[in-house]
Amino acid sequence: MNKKQKKMLTRIIIAAVLMIVLAFLPVEGWLRLALYMVPYLTVGYDILRKAFKGICNKQVFDENFLMAIATIGAILIAITRDGDYTEAVAVMLFYQIGELFQSYAVGKSRKNISELMDIRPDYANVEVDGQLEQVDPDEVAIGSYIIVQPGEKVPIDGIVVEGHSTLNTVALTGESIPRDIDEGGEITSGCINMTGVLKIQTTKEFGESTVSKILDLVENASSRKSRSEDFIAKFAKYYTPIVCYSALALAIIPPLVQIFVMGVSPEWGDWVYRALTFLVISCPCALVISIPLSFFAGLGGASNAGVLIKGSNYLETLSQVDTVVFDKTGTLTKGAFEVVGVHLVSGASSTFSDEGDQHKILEIAAHAESASSHPIAKSIQRAYLSCLEGKMDNASDAMVDSYREMDRTRVTDIREISGKGVIASVDGKEVAAGNYRLMNELGITYEECDEVGTIVHMAVDGAYVGHILISDVVKETSKQAMTELKKAGVKNLVMLTGDVEQVAKKVAKELGIDKVFSQLMPGDKVAKVEELLGVENAVEDGASNVQNSISTKKRGKLAFAGDGINDAPVLSRADIGIAMGAMGSDAAIEAADVVLMDDDPMKIAKAIKISRKCMGIVYQNVIFALGVKGICLILGAFGIANMWLAIFADVGVMVIAVLNAIRALFVKNL
Repeated sequence: MNKKQKKMLTRIIIAAVLMIVLAFLPVEGWLRLALYMVPYLTVGYDILRKAFKGICNKQVFDENFLMAIATIGAILIAITRDGDYTEAVAVMLFYQIGELFQSYAVGKSRKNISELMDIRPDYANVEVDGQLEQVDPDEVAIGSYIIVQPGEKVPIDGIVVEGHSTLNTVALTGESIPRDIDEGGEITSGCINMTGVLKIQTTKEFGESTVSKILDLVENASSRKSRSEDFIAKFAKYYTPIVCYSALALAIIPPLVQIFVMGVSPEWGDWVYRALTFLVISCPCALVISIPLSFFAGLGGASNAGVLIKGSNYLETLSQVDTVVFDKTGTLTKGAFEVVGVHLVSGASSTFSDEGDQHKILEIAAHAESASSHPIAKSIQRAYLSCLEGKMDNASDAMVDSYREMDRTRVTDIREISGKGVIASVDGKEVAAGNYRLMNELGITYEECDEVGTIVHMAVDGAYVGHILISDVVKETSKQAMTELKKAGVKNLVMLTGDVEQVAKKVAKELGIDKVFSQLMPGDKVAKVEELLGVENAVEDGASNVQNSISTKKRGKLAFAGDGINDAPVLSRADIGIAMGAMGSDAAIEAADVVLMDDDPMKIAKAIKISRKCMGIVYQNVIFALGVKGICLILGAFGIANMWLAIFADVGVMVIAVLNAIRALFVKNL
């Protein structure tokens, strides 16, 4: 508890003890009133002050005014009746107990946010004349070298140029499993360096780093209100004055009817008591407090799980999603091409005739591609260097020992042919590496590959020797993510990709995706999403191009998940845009409504489950609060309910609703 909460608890305890003691003291008259005013003012002076300020500021109708009028009225009735002031003090006491519960619940949900705020770095270590100097992260320019020692936060995004270590990423991703980082690896700000010393070359300014973007998203999330919150705010604005005037009518109209219509003498005190009871029952605290708290807790619980939702309005929309559309590369796949096979052709020259020559082909291909920055070329180079380190399957020790590091002096006469491949001289032999178009241009007969992927055909001195199979590897959790989305109630899983039809179908079938559209340009993706926004079922399985017909059956909300800069228009167009935050582009993160901090597609299902749990809690609180209050209001109007039942209808319902709202924090096991 904070100081304010402890002070409130102390006041409540003192007032409760005094009220119990006074119940046994044999005092009467004005002395009894004076004694009861001590616990009443002890626990309720701030409520009375707020009510008075509201009247002065012409903002009369709020819960403070209702409590003040109800309790003061109960005291006045007790003066004229039996001198029992217990009810008046009890109303104020239990109301403050409810406020304490609410304050604690908000503090609990804010704690999740504040824990996330702890990722903000206080300084960056810059090496100056052999000494480490702590500077403000804002002062570190792009391309600077910073040192991160064990136990320190990584202040700025960058690339590790020296050292290896283990990173604690729980504040970013919600996952407790440490992640290893080695030289050459990309490192994200906000992580905690756990073991070794790291030297990092910064790739972004602090203001553009991951940690800054996260903090900005979290700080602004509460400003984006949901439709439910807006409704409750408007509801309370009109509800409170209506209730006050209704209570006034209840206190005046029935007695007047008794006088002028029935000709009997009314019990004014009884009707005023009913009106005061009516006021206490009708106080909208349970709704006004618990609904925003439910959303706030949901946002906090989601952020603690590595899912940043930019506002409660997006949380509400996310709960209505029944169609999830995925980009392929970088979202369902790793977005990093890898060599998955090297295939020799039967009848190749004796130079490449046995199994070990698979690695020889990889070696000459890597050298031929050594001047290229194309992702496919980079994947071949990485595979070759991995082979040198003994990481590639089937690589014997003798082979590894015979290999040499990438030596550009072995390569001459490099000619890169756009859209086809490269021709170069490696160790004096002419090597051609490229697609079928290059082979056709050179008049070389090549063999097709039965497996799905990108094919790099290889020819040496005009003779075809085989091909290298390259594929964008599917993420380990993608298939399970599709299963979890179905369990979460998502009806349609759709994949949009610019990749060729064969590859797209293979990935979709492997993951269990319902519909796939391939060979799409960025503009085509937007057009396809616009079509899907108005329908439920897109096309039958096997459809693969943008011209396929679709039905006109209406559907619910649509979410699009992507990571690339070309996905930004689609993210903006969808009902809900979900961006991969760890490796996604800045444009995608900016355009998205939800950001996944570890690029795990499983978090999409978690985000939907969190939103639905949160909205379920909101609806439970609305139905429960209105239902109980409605029943108690009727009983109060007929004189059946007394002030103690009114206390339950107000404070009891509020406490139950607040405790229910706190459940939105606990989303780890969803």
